[in-house]
Amino acid sequence: MTEKLFDDFSDSISNFDENYSDILNRIETAAKKANRKKEDIILLAATKTVNPQVINHAINSGIEYIGENRVQEFLSKDDDIIPAHRHFIGHLQTNKVKDIVGKVEMIESVHSVKLAEEIGKQSLKIGKVMDILIEVNIGKEESKSGFFPEEAEEAVKNISKINGISIKGLMSIPPNCHENKQNVKYFKQMKKLFIDIGAKRLDNSKQMYLSMGMSDDFELAIKYGANIVRIGTALFGKRS
Repeated sequence: MTEKLFDDFSDSISNFDENYSDILNRIETAAKKANRKKEDIILLAATKTVNPQVINHAINSGIEYIGENRVQEFLSKDDDIIPAHRHFIGHLQTNKVKDIVGKVEMIESVHSVKLAEEIGKQSLKIGKVMDILIEVNIGKEESKSGFFPEEAEEAVKNISKINGISIKGLMSIPPNCHENKQNVKYFKQMKKLFIDIGAKRLDNSKQMYLSMGMSDDFELAIKYGANIVRIGTALFGKRS
């Protein structure tokens, strides 16, 4: 059993090393095509189900940002992960906020005013200001949380008034489209929202980050302004 685990671990390391180089090259190429600098794009490694040893290898190899989707998994790995910029990128319930605030640099998936209020409340308790992104349900999918695009500006206005948080931008998971033209539509809409809300110069809202694009579509997302791309499968392989 020990030998089998070691073999699996070794395979995971080898796969990451090969994939990481390829992803960096693809980010650089996509940035150049969009007349952008690769340094302006944050590669956030989505580490759901990834062994802490593999995550630490990734960090030692150059990964600076990591993101977890599930609170329980985050907590189970917390003590085993070496220092890195850590984001929470999954669906967050209000009763779990206290377990996350103060342990991550940013919560990317703020999908309601109620959740933002709880984040502010728990942040103030520990004397912190929590950086957040507002989640936009750009495809208006029933299966996903987040504000509809026409609600996003008002949501930013309301949430910006909450003490204990600082809005740093927008996040979205567009529908899983098979046709490139459909993807383009959603990414264009997100870029416009990001620019329009930023132009309002709302207090406590600095539109610094547009987090969109994952393993299957991050190059297209970069073309349309993403500066955080959340990549898991393309780095670590298929989820277990």
